[in-house]
Amino acid sequence: MIGHRSSGILLHVTSLPSRYGVGDLGPEARKFVDFLAASGQRYWQMLPLNPTSPVHGNSPYSSDSAFAGNPLLVSPERMVQDGLLRQEDLRNIADVPVDRVKYAKAHEIREALLAKAFADAGARPEIQQAMTAFRVEHGAWLDDFALFRALKAHFQGRPWTAWPEEARYRDASALDAYRKTLHNEIDLFCFQQFVFFRQWRALRAYCRDRSVELIGDVPIYVNEDSVDVWANPELFKLDDRLRPRVRAGVPPDYFSETGQLWGNPVYDWERMEQEGFAWWVQRIRHNVELFDLVRLDHFRGFVACWEVPAGHETAMHGQWSEVPAEAFFRTLAKAFDPMPLIAEDLGTIDDAVRDVMRDFKLPGMKILLFAYGPDLPTNPYAPHNHVQNCYVYTGTHDNNTVRGWFEEEADLETLARVDEYLGFPCTSETVAAAFVRMGMQSVADVAVFPLQDILGLGAKAKMNVPGVANGNWSWRMAPDVLNDLGGEARKRLLNITTLCGRGATSR
Repeated sequence: MIGHRSSGILLHVTSLPSRYGVGDLGPEARKFVDFLAASGQRYWQMLPLNPTSPVHGNSPYSSDSAFAGNPLLVSPERMVQDGLLRQEDLRNIADVPVDRVKYAKAHEIREALLAKAFADAGARPEIQQAMTAFRVEHGAWLDDFALFRALKAHFQGRPWTAWPEEARYRDASALDAYRKTLHNEIDLFCFQQFVFFRQWRALRAYCRDRSVELIGDVPIYVNEDSVDVWANPELFKLDDRLRPRVRAGVPPDYFSETGQLWGNPVYDWERMEQEGFAWWVQRIRHNVELFDLVRLDHFRGFVACWEVPAGHETAMHGQWSEVPAEAFFRTLAKAFDPMPLIAEDLGTIDDAVRDVMRDFKLPGMKILLFAYGPDLPTNPYAPHNHVQNCYVYTGTHDNNTVRGWFEEEADLETLARVDEYLGFPCTSETVAAAFVRMGMQSVADVAVFPLQDILGLGAKAKMNVPGVANGNWSWRMAPDVLNDLGGEARKRLLNITTLCGRGATSR
């Protein structure tokens, strides 16, 4: 149970301004925290922080590690402040256009700066001492991750399933030999993680000092070409060649005649239960150390998962496989009291999912953009049907912005229902503010709004188009937005937050 009225903003770190190609953990992140505190917001919600890859469209939901941080988010300015670089190291870097995220350029800049800092750190005993302590603290996942990354580079980027047999099957003597041969590369990957987590901890401390809490996001599945599958093949339904026997997805429904075939390997939940769900407990604990609350993506898959036999090109011929949900969440409840989890219960939800959420008092999500169909009177996303123990959103990273939806997606009948429900006609200029007000007025304990809706931005500002592989995850706020928000916009947000009992003085 949440137990208090509050609100927050959804904004991924990559969307912050920066002159280095992508938003990062530096000065603009702190400016955003200051804005949240000044406007009465309790939460900053963001997308997963794990490493991303152009191979997977730079999606934060598709990573080669469930534990590592994304070096793209490292702030060059903070590296200077932390004594890892000198100011002159940044002077020759040309400014990168800030209209959209430039992933390739951002990667090039961070790779060069982190390599420079790593080379200089060799002569810095205090850095080496801090690095050693970091490697001991995070060794449970870091050792395998750094070796995995070093081997992947050594084998010209090939997936681990195409590595030589001794590496693919993790022959102990062969891995020891690789560790000796690739020790410098391994140390570099560990150093990158050291810098990321050092900066993250500093930012989280900054948030705590200003009473801002962080909401993270845990994708349910991991990539086949990930250190998690390579290092723990027994936890997945793989064949003798270490290839998935079944793949994850969702069945055909109203939105897709063939379903969705995501392709990720599926967990062997029976084996996980035998091991006390140790991998998942470790993963949740790791995220709880990073965030105050964690959203579990595709919560439906923690109760039953859709398994598609390997080789199928669609998800049509899959089948449901039950997950030991009660035992799993009972284990989590013992490890985390209270459980700091939010259930992403969107899509087709059955009684079994609702029962688990009720039994373990897990709050779900209500999306206002889904409320205004012909079933409006009984629609669970409509404000008059909300429950207290939930999080209400205007939309998520997978939705259009409210204004974009109003201008490009909603039909005339839907818009008429919106106007009738509100009691006044909306326009492109007023609809986002009206939806924010509805969210604030909801009985839901927590209201969260994408920054795009606070700003009233159109479709060009949407974060992701599901089913489209490329061109997503690149929206960024303009460099002067936070300065503008420091005036009238901040006052308006603080006013509606306070009026609806969600401000700091209301708690």
